[in-house]
Amino acid sequence: MSKVSRLLKGVSGARSRRAPGPTPQEAIHRLRETEAMLSKKQEYLEQKIEQELAIARKNGTKNKRAALQALKRKKRHEQQLTQIDGTLSTMEFQREALESASINTEVLKNMGYAARAAKGVHQNMDLDKIDSLMQDITEQQEVAQEICDAISRPFGDMYDEDDLLAELAELEMEDEEEG
Repeated sequence: MSKVSRLLKGVSGARSRRAPGPTPQEAIHRLRETEAMLSKKQEYLEQKIEQELAIARKNGTKNKRAALQALKRKKRHEQQLTQIDGTLSTMEFQREALESASINTEVLKNMGYAARAAKGVHQNMDLDKIDSLMQDITEQQEVAQEICDAISRPFGDMYDEDDLLAELAELEMEDEEEG
């Protein structure tokens, strides 16, 4: 077992005995803080690379040894920058996976909550009672429609249709005479 493995095992073993692990929100917060710190380190290294290039250009013909030293430092900074890029990429992936898992957990909790609520609502329902109730409602609607129809019918025919047709014909004749 390597020293790193033993060290990590010791840290995780000691933590599990003391307290539960961090919440997803705490872990996400820490990952963001670390990403911000690494981003600042990236900016710093990019500035250092530019400075070392300037030194190498300045000393290129006058002081070859100083120019070579500046280029060596630039290469080291570039290596560090490449490592930070890889670390940042890994951390972003881990944070995104943790955020996704946290969201999925919340969604599942809410779906379970809704399922329990629906079960509680349906627990007091009996399909036979529902069918009977729906039949009663249908019957009452039919009765209400019959009442509505009865109320809205006029009391007999108050006007003779032949008299109305004759009056209409007279009006049409008057319109033709005037027009």
